[in-house]
Amino acid sequence: MKQAKTLHMRRRRAATPRQMGFSLVELMVALVLGLIVIGGVISIFLTNQQAFRTTESLSRLQENARISFELMAREIRQAGGNPCGTRFVSNVLNANDWSTDWDAGTIIGFESGTDATFRPTGTAVAQRVGGTDAIQVMGSAVGFSAGIAAHDAAAAQITLTASNASLAGATVMLCDNTSAAIAQVSSVAGTNTIAFDTTANCTTSFGFPPNCATPLTKTFSPGGYVSPLSTSFWYVGNNSRGGRSLYRESRGAGPEEIAEGVVDMQIQYLRGTSTGPGVFTPENDWVDATPADDWTAAAVAQVVALRFTLTLETLNRVGTDQQPIQRDLIYVVNLRNRLE
Repeated sequence: MKQAKTLHMRRRRAATPRQMGFSLVELMVALVLGLIVIGGVISIFLTNQQAFRTTESLSRLQENARISFELMAREIRQAGGNPCGTRFVSNVLNANDWSTDWDAGTIIGFESGTDATFRPTGTAVAQRVGGTDAIQVMGSAVGFSAGIAAHDAAAAQITLTASNASLAGATVMLCDNTSAAIAQVSSVAGTNTIAFDTTANCTTSFGFPPNCATPLTKTFSPGGYVSPLSTSFWYVGNNSRGGRSLYRESRGAGPEEIAEGVVDMQIQYLRGTSTGPGVFTPENDWVDATPADDWTAAAVAQVVALRFTLTLETLNRVGTDQQPIQRDLIYVVNLRNRLE
């Protein structure tokens, strides 16, 4: 009886299916397959992320190049210009520095080995980077002109067609279709009258050519313009983040960072020989600036065009060698006031 019962229990257990889990081999195979799938997904993600970072960095590089060329070119095209288009300019300021000395040249180039006295090369923030070129540009401020309604030469007052109290104490360029003058405004009377005195100016008679001892009287005609004098110095400087940027230093203000990632700037000049009023015959080749260059308006061979080579690099290390990508971009600017 007992043996029969035991045999019955064995048969019952044999007939009952056994509940079994994954074996170690099956688990390991599943893990390997999962890791292969996850690795592929991660690889695709990292590739797309790297492609995005590269594209974004190159887009920012192109944008910085566009901003640099556009802003510099806008000022350089107007070098030596005024709203009236006259070429005869009297500077009657008592004291001139780099930002007001019109007769020294309305465009001045600084080769890599030449320092500007007001902005030397160095390693501090906003100092110019050694081995890079720089340029100084002077002209009337673009887009900030006020019309002349009347000029009382005896009272040294000019009535403007619009209110402009911001001109008080400003160095301005006055012009009509015959001549222009650079002088400092002493005060603003009422809403639209500016006055001049001999505190900052050697004379309030603005005739051309300038003569402080025996000045020539000049009465500006209605329809002329008054605009602030604009002087800027463009250079590559050290930024506060350990890199380099394009900087612009203007008269009456400190250096301003314009575009990040500009690591070098080289400038060459095309000169032209004057063969008549406003007519220049270009020379055969582009040349570098040298300390011996004569940048004055009276120079026989004047600059008629500039060629910029900017070296820009990405802000991130997105190159195939895990280094920033660099691009050399070239831009040519014609000087309107030498070609018209």
